[in-house]
Amino acid sequence: MNKLFGTDGVRGLANRGSLTSEIALKLGMALVNVLGFTGDRLKIIVGKDTRISGYMFETAISSGICSMGSDVYLVGPMPTPGVAFITSSMRADAGVVISASHNPFYDNGIKFFDKNGFKFDDYIEKEIESFVLSRYSELEGKRPRGAHIGKAHRIDDAVGRYVIFTKLSFPKNLTLNGIKITLDCANGANYKAAPEVFSELGAEVTASGIDPNGLNINENCGSTYPEHLGALVKENGADIGIAFDGDGDRAIFSDENGEILLGDEFLAICAIRMKNEGILKNNGIVTTPMSNIALELLLKKHGIETVYADVGDRYIMEKMIKGKYNLGGEQSGHIIFLDETNTGDGIISALKLLAVMVKTGLPLSELRKIFAPLPQRLFNVDVPFKKDLSEMPGINNKIEEFEEALRGRGRIFVRYSGTQNFLRILLEGENEAELNKMGAEIKEEIEKYFKNGGAV
Repeated sequence: MNKLFGTDGVRGLANRGSLTSEIALKLGMALVNVLGFTGDRLKIIVGKDTRISGYMFETAISSGICSMGSDVYLVGPMPTPGVAFITSSMRADAGVVISASHNPFYDNGIKFFDKNGFKFDDYIEKEIESFVLSRYSELEGKRPRGAHIGKAHRIDDAVGRYVIFTKLSFPKNLTLNGIKITLDCANGANYKAAPEVFSELGAEVTASGIDPNGLNINENCGSTYPEHLGALVKENGADIGIAFDGDGDRAIFSDENGEILLGDEFLAICAIRMKNEGILKNNGIVTTPMSNIALELLLKKHGIETVYADVGDRYIMEKMIKGKYNLGGEQSGHIIFLDETNTGDGIISALKLLAVMVKTGLPLSELRKIFAPLPQRLFNVDVPFKKDLSEMPGINNKIEEFEEALRGRGRIFVRYSGTQNFLRILLEGENEAELNKMGAEIKEEIEKYFKNGGAV
């Protein structure tokens, strides 16, 4: 084990490898030390999603924090953006989220937020990692004794505070009266908060995925099963469907016909509306290369610049802060409204889209007509390990061959998943059959390479 952190904290199979109680305890200790432990009590918020292993990791990381003389404030099951909000609003020194987002229940993860509710940068994560993996002995001598050991507290009204916070992002002069909403909360961290938010704003809400048992998070539900959401919308005769992932930082949407909205469609609707209202900062948005090129072409017609960041919401956030943009996001449904919150928030994203529907009086099926994407095909290839693509000439040659064939009318984007052992192949162009053929050939080349143990 020589690396813990990926693109979204530490993630893996719970109780194995890099994600055990022992590692969690050391992460808690290292966190306090890296934050600048001086003998004063730091205040650290700890939240989790609904996985059964969350109890184990909550106890372990809290123990590590307390063992270094700092205090823990437990919020229980809480969406990731809720933990970021509580961390900032309580003037805490850091926040910890125990979640594997959209992964199955047997996985879990640990990610950190700074005192302002932003994800830690790479430098801080590497410092924490170094103490856990190679410098743990330096922490041993810093353990306090007696009255200087930390305490753990529980915040009983954390979900209520977050509900109020999210509702403030919806215009005060509007209501959701008369709108029928179907929710799929993925049996995850939003199972309490989301139904309350939309009901309190006046909507007629039908909710599923609100009975977590520790084992059913993301199981045939939530944002990873859009077909389930579409079916529920048609069954309930709803105006809109909203499905969250396990930790609630992203959402996907269905129109009233049960058709799923692309992340690019969402960005197009909100960006153009914000531009027309004069609230889109610097007349630009931040997205990733996974977005359809049609988004850039459409926004250009409306005088909106498209800025590209590496895949991952933390990199989108970095570009947003640097360029002073207030809207960014990606195809997967991670959308950041920086004027409202410091991370992706599925509930706030939904409220922003609902506000456009209420203001215009148009159904989602009409709003989405503004955007016509080019065909895309995405292939996920299971790989036993991750190796730099530049070191795989056979695969590179195949990609370059097809890139040349698509030049001027499409593109190919290949990257590893930051959270799972997948190599993702995204193809975009005018002819879907051609994309399918190219993607299948690239996938075959990759599978052949790894089947041979990574031999060239």
